[in-house]
Amino acid sequence: MNLVKTFRLTLAAALLTAGTLAATSAHAQAPLKIGYTDVQYVLAQMPESKQIESDLKAYNSQLESQLKSKTAELEAKYKAYQQGEATMTDLVKADKQKEMQGMQQSIQEFQRSAEQSLQQKQQTLLKPALDKLQKNIDLVANENGFTYVFNSDGGGSPLLLHAPKDGDISDMVLRKMGITPGAVAPIKSGPTTPASTPPAPAASKPKSKK
Repeated sequence: MNLVKTFRLTLAAALLTAGTLAATSAHAQAPLKIGYTDVQYVLAQMPESKQIESDLKAYNSQLESQLKSKTAELEAKYKAYQQGEATMTDLVKADKQKEMQGMQQSIQEFQRSAEQSLQQKQQTLLKPALDKLQKNIDLVANENGFTYVFNSDGGGSPLLLHAPKDGDISDMVLRKMGITPGAVAPIKSGPTTPASTPPAPAASKPKSKK
């Protein structure tokens, strides 16, 4: 099970849209001028994105290392159980089965908490870049008279379905940050998938001795 999903910068859409609309509402009396930007396109070209990806991969590797360690421990327990099962008493079997089932539940809980932790880490890493992007969107919008700026990010759920090209301020935002615009592929991280956890044997009731 992967501990990290595809590194998608599109989650910034909702965070940026509300702030942008609020920031430009003061110009409601001015002639209406609507612009839009592809948040993923801009974020992917910001130099911070490479560091974010690197930090996220490093954090993911730490989580995967812990998961693999826990999984290896359970696999060793399971292998030892299989090798010695024939000579074990019913009480010893039941005790070892209970121990392995507890370890398996612990691994499953770790996987769930690791996924949440990774999402929180991604949000924390992205926040400075999002704040910088929001600031520059506001600057471009104010300098060029845009009343509203929408997100046209095709990777998520775009808020803009059709618009003329001259309303796209993405490259202007990049230039405002000193970045030369250019096509950039979406950033992805490719974590390895931890080894599958062996199923713990079901607990068996001790046989009554006749």
